[in-house]
Amino acid sequence: MNRRLTAIAALLLMAAAIVLAVVTAVQAFPRGVSVLAALLLAMIAAWWGLLRRGAARELGWSVAALLAAAAVVLVVLEGQLVADVVITAGVLLSLAAAREVFAPRTSWPEAQPPVHPVLFYNPKSGGGKAERFDVAGEARARGIEPIELQRSDDLATIVRGAIANGADALGMAGGDGSQAIVAAIAAEHGLPYVCVPAGTRNHFALDLGVDRDDVVGALDAFTKGGERIVDLAEVNDRVFVNNVSLGVYAEAVQRTSYRDAKLRTLAETVPTVLGPNGDGLDLHWIGPDGRPHETSAVVLVSNDPYRLGRAIGSGTRPRLDAGQLGIAVIGSHDGRGATRVQEWTATSFEVESDRTVAAGIDGEAAALEPPLRFRTRPAALRVRIAPQHPGASPSAMMPAGAWDTIREVARVAAFGHG
Repeated sequence: MNRRLTAIAALLLMAAAIVLAVVTAVQAFPRGVSVLAALLLAMIAAWWGLLRRGAARELGWSVAALLAAAAVVLVVLEGQLVADVVITAGVLLSLAAAREVFAPRTSWPEAQPPVHPVLFYNPKSGGGKAERFDVAGEARARGIEPIELQRSDDLATIVRGAIANGADALGMAGGDGSQAIVAAIAAEHGLPYVCVPAGTRNHFALDLGVDRDDVVGALDAFTKGGERIVDLAEVNDRVFVNNVSLGVYAEAVQRTSYRDAKLRTLAETVPTVLGPNGDGLDLHWIGPDGRPHETSAVVLVSNDPYRLGRAIGSGTRPRLDAGQLGIAVIGSHDGRGATRVQEWTATSFEVESDRTVAAGIDGEAAALEPPLRFRTRPAALRVRIAPQHPGASPSAMMPAGAWDTIREVARVAAFGHG
């Protein structure tokens, strides 16, 4: 389906969902209000329970479950179940069509193939993706030397050894923490780098425009790929490709139980940091307003800013060449009693603390000595992208706001280009 027809479908589906929702609300009034109230109260009860432990937590979650069940019962009793399902389906299909309208269509200049490319791979990463897709065999078939990593290996030492033996292009098949190590060394030596999405989530691959479902195809970047230049970032001289998290998530990552029970460990960590008897955080910085701030919740510093809080393209970075740090803070106190969420960009950022700071660096646990000094490294890395892959982030073509998105979809539907 071409872009114009997709845009028309997105508009028609959303319009139909809105009309049906209005008609349903009018027919169900005032009973329909009770469904919304039950859902809101359920969310409040769930959050209250999340901040507490033991019996209090169980009580909060039990109340939330009962309220959510009550909302479902109310929907059924009102006889609007079919309408609600159709409305939800219409919205989801409309969003899917809009996503397709703005799907990245980028091609990068083809680069000269390397003479001695080397791929490092972690056979256990991502549940064994490298072994499952025979990454080593596929690499050899393309003239790429594969090097398998063992648990006790020092990746940085092995990468530098490969360069000393003549490697002129480097790739990593593994998680984002390993990607950062190889990318940093490739940037240091001015060598091209290939990201093979053989990790669990592959966030860096997503924002680079590598198809995360095409592990083997990503290897084509070595031999016939195009090349783009992207940024890196660092904290206390340690390079990261995605982000550094301080706060609840960072505290959870430190726990030995996190690897096997991520959600449970995260839930158990919340009251330790945010609850009534929690330890809180000891993080201080100068905000964009020039005043000192502190937080008791979360600080996220990213290599270029994320697009947050939008249904389409949320949680991704539209650009990896903006030369900026993205900074997001939840629970910021400005010394005058105000608590809020802040987002801004900067080329550098410093966080002070009176104790060692727990951090999640590209999803891996770390302990950093204050002050934490963040800085961007613009245009630091040469990245090769396979020609059949998108070549850009899912949000690269997305307009900045909701109304801008609607206007752009309407314009594409009307004129068929953009």
